[in-house]
Amino acid sequence: MRIGVITFPGSLDDRDAARAIRLAGAEPVALWHGTPDLAGVNALVLPGGFSYGDYLRCGAIAALSPIMSEVKRAAKSGMPVLGICNGFQMLTEAGLLEGGLIRNDHGAFICRDQELQIENTSTVWTNSFTPGGRIVIPLKSAEGGFTAPKDTLDRLEGEGHIVLRYLGANPNGAQRDIAGITNAAGNVVGLMPHPEHAVEPGFGPDTDAAMRSGTDGLGFFTSVLRSLVGV
Repeated sequence: MRIGVITFPGSLDDRDAARAIRLAGAEPVALWHGTPDLAGVNALVLPGGFSYGDYLRCGAIAALSPIMSEVKRAAKSGMPVLGICNGFQMLTEAGLLEGGLIRNDHGAFICRDQELQIENTSTVWTNSFTPGGRIVIPLKSAEGGFTAPKDTLDRLEGEGHIVLRYLGANPNGAQRDIAGITNAAGNVVGLMPHPEHAVEPGFGPDTDAAMRSGTDGLGFFTSVLRSLVGV
């Protein structure tokens, strides 16, 4: 399976996402934001970073890049799309996910290993997890507070579109502790934490077993492979 990783000006985590894809057993394919061609990939990852320096609003300029017209077309036809951090912001700006991301309520950039609860395991990106399960993956952002009107939040809750919630102290003021959501079809998922930084022993969060041994993020990438091959 071939999974595309789109690089935008200011992307920082595109190579990390590609490595996670490779470790999960798929072939990463580098895609460029200025070329409206998805190169026949089976799924897409919009990585984290600071596209266009986060000018205007985070993800707002990137959402207008030439390749995004193809991303929207593919997403609406059912292709799996994962937006991580800045990629999540792009998906909301492009109208592929509801709500938006605003500056952290404490006004500062945050970088820490974050405990999360899995709320929805029916998406193509989360089917490897256990409902209600807890994972730890890194979180690093300054504009990570999820926000939406109350009726939208109620609908996201009622229809099971919340994928992840923050556990412990809310790190950014996200409404209802929301760390990630999905669209109605379950093929488009956006999350603020970074699963691609917790996929390989020796480089992930600390666990009770050993320092930097956490690999909880790998489940997002193995999930999409399970979905694509029909396992």
